Amino acid sequence: MRHYVYFNVHLISDSTGETLNAIARAVAAQFEQVRALEHIYYLVRSERQLERVMQEVAEQPGIVLFTISNPKLRELLQRRCRELDTPCTAVLDSTVDMFGRYLGVTSSHKVAAQHSMDQSYFDRIEAVNFVMAHDDGAALHELHLADVVLTGVSRTSKTPTCVYLANRGVKAANVPLVPTQPAPVELLNLKNTLVVGLRITPDRLMQIRRNRLLGMGEDTETDYADEDAVREEVRESLRLFERMGWPSIDVSRRSVEETAAAILNLIAERRK
Repeated sequence: MRHYVYFNVHLISDSTGETLNAIARAVAAQFEQVRALEHIYYLVRSERQLERVMQEVAEQPGIVLFTISNPKLRELLQRRCRELDTPCTAVLDSTVDMFGRYLGVTSSHKVAAQHSMDQSYFDRIEAVNFVMAHDDGAALHELHLADVVLTGVSRTSKTPTCVYLANRGVKAANVPLVPTQPAPVELLNLKNTLVVGLRITPDRLMQIRRNRLLGMGEDTETDYADEDAVREEVRESLRLFERMGWPSIDVSRRSVEETAAAILNLIAERRK
């Protein structure tokens, strides 16, 4: 049995904390024998809020990572960390400094600048609405309006991948491939829309489906999780992808984020 070393990491942000959270998890993943206990503090924008945070840091010592734009708050946070002998790092500083040196300009230190309600923000909102309206084979007559259409057998993470893509401003639709039923003609007739097939190994698919059925308290002895039926279902999907000339991505061991990244690469290549 593997034994882990646990430690506290305090993530302090004057915004939503998304950047800090992603960085902390990416770094922690590089250390196999440790597990980070995350303490997350969002929208810290006053001295009173910061003091409350530092009380918790004092009670549960660890590492402090922060994204604070206000110079006064930054100085206070760093001073309090020195007093507590707690290591702290402003995770964006080195990158912001590099940008500034290269561009020959100084940072505006604007809070949550990446979340400003510009055109890209409204594009993301529109993309989310599109995904919701075109999930699981809905509104097939509008598939041609999508930036990308994902298709594959059940439980290949089509919906969560579409939602992730929407948060990158991509209008994504998904169409399930149902055993014993032909693929929708609206999908087969797409000419200028990128269609991506999500493929998976039969063994992995059976594992996912059986776990789902067990979680729902249902019988696992059905075609949905039957070995022969699943293998044939997967074979049929691969034949379709090949026949239609659609690019495909193996999601057997990929996270949703990795699958989405591969799709974004396909979209970029197509646009070039």
